[in-house]
Amino acid sequence: MRVRFGDRASVLVETTLLRRRAADKLGELGPSFQVSNWLFTDEALQQATAAPVAMHRARRLAGTRPDVVVHDATCSIGTELAALRGSGTRAVGSDIDPVRLAMARHNLGATADLCRADALHPVTRDAVVLVDPARRRGGQRRFRPDDYQPGLGQLMDSYRGRDLVVKCAPGIDFDQLRRLGFDGEVEVTSYRGSVREACLWSAGLAGPGVRRRASILGVLDTGEQITDTEPDDCPVRPAGRWIVDPDGAVVRAGLVRHYGARHGLWQLDPAIAYLSGDRLPSAIRGFEVLEQLAFDERRLRHALSALDCGALEILVRGVGVDPDALRRRLRLRGSRPLSVLITRIGSGPASHAAAYVCRASR
Repeated sequence: MRVRFGDRASVLVETTLLRRRAADKLGELGPSFQVSNWLFTDEALQQATAAPVAMHRARRLAGTRPDVVVHDATCSIGTELAALRGSGTRAVGSDIDPVRLAMARHNLGATADLCRADALHPVTRDAVVLVDPARRRGGQRRFRPDDYQPGLGQLMDSYRGRDLVVKCAPGIDFDQLRRLGFDGEVEVTSYRGSVREACLWSAGLAGPGVRRRASILGVLDTGEQITDTEPDDCPVRPAGRWIVDPDGAVVRAGLVRHYGARHGLWQLDPAIAYLSGDRLPSAIRGFEVLEQLAFDERRLRHALSALDCGALEILVRGVGVDPDALRRRLRLRGSRPLSVLITRIGSGPASHAAAYVCRASR
């Protein structure tokens, strides 16, 4: 490469490697956008929204009103704009970084409406403003909203009274949002079992009465959404035939009881996210209970050996157990793959750790 391309060799190698990575993350943006020809920086690709998540948001924005115009005020290399255009939504983009803006123009084509602007200085009127603040610098993640670039509080002040959508880290502190005066909806989105982001929707864009939403993508054909306006009548009972570990978006959004009520499940403990039932909901991974016992390593080893367990998946909630260290100590030699769920049951002096030996549904 150096012989053939000289000083450009390192840039060409990096671009080729980034395009290969982008094929998995962004390849579903649609036939109009061939990411195999896109330009990237490593940091821009890391922060770019995965295509299914960007498309989910674009469809939701398209449904807000027939004539909606969306201004992506931190458009970077153009991922969100591509998803918006793919949904038929009129969209304009801006970014303060001239390099990323030039990449976006290359990626989206000459017809893209782009300009260079600071996200903290509005350059549109009436449009819904979409912002994805930078949460990385030098490869390091930023977790505090004030450390975003631009800061979350500054963004909210700049667009006070405007329809605003802000992509945030999934672990954002909801109490901090209240202190910043945010009164809209927090949507936590997962894709294929991995929580990807928390998205803030200002009050004018939120669902009626909705303050928290979990959107689970990659299950069924249309995914699944659940909000805090749904019933949360979820009793607490001993384990039934199945145990369900709810998707991380449900847990992060605080909607475990709502999810249980929707699917006819109950909680093992009111403070623990495991749910149980005698029927496994469609397209949900569950654990069929084979044996239940008070958690004790010796008893657990005997139970697993009797079931010919070799490969073991260990899930833990509410108990200080290191799954990897426990797996090594169990020294299993069987041939059957099983799962064990270890959780705290009860509170105060009556609390205890229980272990459920299970067969995973898939």
